[in-house]
Amino acid sequence: MIILGTFVISYEWYLKVIGKKILDDFSKEHSDVRSQMKAWIYEAEEADWHSPLDIKARYAHASFLADNRVVFNLKGNKYRLDTKVNYKSKVVLIKRIGTHSEYSKWKF
Repeated sequence: MIILGTFVISYEWYLKVIGKKILDDFSKEHSDVRSQMKAWIYEAEEADWHSPLDIKARYAHASFLADNRVVFNLKGNKYRLDTKVNYKSKVVLIKRIGTHSEYSKWKF
């Protein structure tokens, strides 16, 4: 929260995205998804997600797993972004990103 004179600006609804370095490293080998990753980060940080329904409203093809894990499709279905969302504390943890074929081998 920031107080400017008589104005109070609250940033409590913004989500914090942790693990952006995973995306940076991945984009070095897969530059075709870089702009979509940046767009996803921007949208996630501006989002006000209270439940999976809020995510589903924007990302219809997201997959919801146990323990608040959410897998987002990037670049159509070419890449998968595995995250863990803490709705109460407004944090999204990037776990990993991979190609669709790599995703098929992931253990959850």
